[in-house]
Amino acid sequence: MPEREPKLRGLYGETVETIGSRIVNGYYAPGSQLTLQRLEGELGVSATVLREAIRVLAAKGLVSPRQRLGTVVMPRSAWSLLDADLLRWQEGTGDASFLEDLAEMRFIIEPATARLAAVRRTDEDLQRLSDALRAMIDAGSDGARVVDADLDFHRALLHATHNELLTRMEFILESGLRARDMLVHDRSDWPDSVPVHRAILAAVEARDAAAAERAVLDLLDQSVADQPATGAPVTGAPAAGERPAE
Repeated sequence: MPEREPKLRGLYGETVETIGSRIVNGYYAPGSQLTLQRLEGELGVSATVLREAIRVLAAKGLVSPRQRLGTVVMPRSAWSLLDADLLRWQEGTGDASFLEDLAEMRFIIEPATARLAAVRRTDEDLQRLSDALRAMIDAGSDGARVVDADLDFHRALLHATHNELLTRMEFILESGLRARDMLVHDRSDWPDSVPVHRAILAAVEARDAAAAERAVLDLLDQSVADQPATGAPVTGAPAAGERPAE
């Protein structure tokens, strides 16, 4: 019996992944009913596994078990959108509103993050940023490796603030950036983002908070300029070149 428990947990996880991603991607529409009989037939898993998976998904706001109605798929407004799994399940959707919301959030958070990182960074933080930049350079035209290196850089920048709450933003930025980056770097003509990342690192290393903020804003301007090519133009973020009042 002890040997079987990891398999059961793995099956629970796979079932949660399948149903959750299907809801997020619209396969199961809001308001639709997911009966155990239907799911057993579609997924080939037991009712016990399904009940556990439904419990997990209900905690994320994706479904609501109801008497006489079975399990009802909830509208997006009920979802726990900051849940790490939900963010990950949205990665492949290329949803325009998701990418637009991401851009707005980045303009709000990342410039302030860069200022704090420049003031509080340690030698270890600089090494993490430098390693991520080097990985970005070494990745060359390998889009997947560029994406991973870009995520490592932004994760290191968040951690360089030494603000526990800001570091938790990595779960949001990581999923959002991966979704965006995979769309941008899937093209053969993606723009070179190494120079602007190098400028951020240089400003953080020099402990120049204002320069770090400007460099991040340059990066975000470039990100907005790239966005139309993904099929999801960003209208809510500041226009390229627009800067907050000093």
